[in-house]
Amino acid sequence: MGEIWRGIKEAMNLIVHLDPYVMKITLFTLYVCAIATLVGMAAGIPLGCWLAHSRFPGRKLIIALVNTGMGLPPVVVGLFVYIFLRRQGPLGFLNWLYTPRAIILAEIILAMPLIAGIVLSAMQNTDPKLRLQSMSLGASRFRSTLTLLAENRVSVLTAVMAGFGAIVSEVGAAMMVGGNLLVRGQPYTRTLTTAIVLEVGKGESVLAIALGIILLSITLVLILAMTWLQQSEGRASPRARIWGKRLRVENE
Repeated sequence: MGEIWRGIKEAMNLIVHLDPYVMKITLFTLYVCAIATLVGMAAGIPLGCWLAHSRFPGRKLIIALVNTGMGLPPVVVGLFVYIFLRRQGPLGFLNWLYTPRAIILAEIILAMPLIAGIVLSAMQNTDPKLRLQSMSLGASRFRSTLTLLAENRVSVLTAVMAGFGAIVSEVGAAMMVGGNLLVRGQPYTRTLTTAIVLEVGKGESVLAIALGIILLSITLVLILAMTWLQQSEGRASPRARIWGKRLRVENE
């Protein structure tokens, strides 16, 4: 136990004094995950809304694929991205393998179905009469969808944070398509998770603990933020209560 506490103490010293290696890996990880999350949002939120409000042949199949994507093993995603990006693969001409772009692509594939699935569930559980009511008052389909997204903002934010949390903590895909490279002292494709694996393999437990503490802190902040959002706005918003009151009056 003494060795563990000594390692934690030395790790905290690295963090407090902003060790350049630790900070570079942390900032690179946040950069990659932020881009992947933003792209996942841009694709996942519209996809979730479209599936919730559209009816067409094959819709159930697409929903099943989205739900399957929510539980994709990261190492399998990394495998297929690797196959597509390797020199002999269909996208080999891009020369993205073992670059930050490859990591971002793999993490987008992981985050997008998760965001889309949560948004889809939230939109489906919203009273459909609210959307019909807004359209009857002159709102376009796009505007009415934005209104429902606003009413489900807690679920949307939860979806985004869940997507970010899923990719910031994954290691298999980032290791496979990124290669865990350090170029001229810069974490070219080295993230917090892959660096932890490397440092443990090298026997650098202090550095691994420091990186682990940072990763746990990021995860803790996400969990606290989601909990606060869910507890503070778990009930229907004032606008939703107004719509509900209008609908009850009209139905009477």
